[in-house]
Amino acid sequence: MTLSRERLLGLYDQQLRTDAETPSALNVQRLGPLRLVTFANGRGFITFPHFTGQEPESLAQLAPEAIQYFAEQPEILQVEFKTRGHDHAPGLDEVLKDLGFSAEPSESIMIGAMESLISGRPVPEGVEVRQISSSSEIEEMCRMVDRAFDEPYDPGTTQALINRMARKDGMELWVATSHGQMVGAGRLEPVADSEFAGLWGGGVLEEYRGRGIYRALTEARARSALAGGYRYVHSDSTEYSRPILEARGLVKVSTTTPYLWQRSANS
Repeated sequence: MTLSRERLLGLYDQQLRTDAETPSALNVQRLGPLRLVTFANGRGFITFPHFTGQEPESLAQLAPEAIQYFAEQPEILQVEFKTRGHDHAPGLDEVLKDLGFSAEPSESIMIGAMESLISGRPVPEGVEVRQISSSSEIEEMCRMVDRAFDEPYDPGTTQALINRMARKDGMELWVATSHGQMVGAGRLEPVADSEFAGLWGGGVLEEYRGRGIYRALTEARARSALAGGYRYVHSDSTEYSRPILEARGLVKVSTTTPYLWQRSANS
């Protein structure tokens, strides 16, 4: 049965927001409907259930107290305020920018049946897709993904993934190698107490794109999720991966835009 965009968006709001987003949280505080989440390595995260416009306070009204909570903790170096395009949030963009946040590129929220990702096509010739778990391979993967997205290497991300792998919280790390070189990667994130598993962090080095490697990584993760009993897939997708997922039957149900706050040297 094919579900409508509205039904898929409803599943997203019901099963994939708030607590489902933060399985590796060190601490979660509540500010009304907001979740103020602390992660390892000085990272804060602000999320919330779907806002309809009927709430007592708007997101724009709640934002200043939310960032103040993190600003008063000197160990917090970065905070992400996660927004969605289908929430009722008048004035939020202006307020966040006034508070020192900057908007990152928007991504498409993609939802669909997990089995739609299975094509049965072979892995591209000369490419191997496999899971990794060792610290050295996780670092290699993170360095490669940062290069694929033309971003500086972040050792904090590597350590966070190493810590999560040690906790065995269900996350799976998958990589694609070509002639021994790691050229693509992605995470599988099963969502506890839901019908969903997420595809995250997917990236392929620019010189290896267009060869079916991202498809092979996606399919390997989908097979693993189906084996675990997960019916639906979700992903926040860049414009590189959105058309690939749409071609496989996933539906763009909304958008998400992260706003980032960085602690300054004198704050």
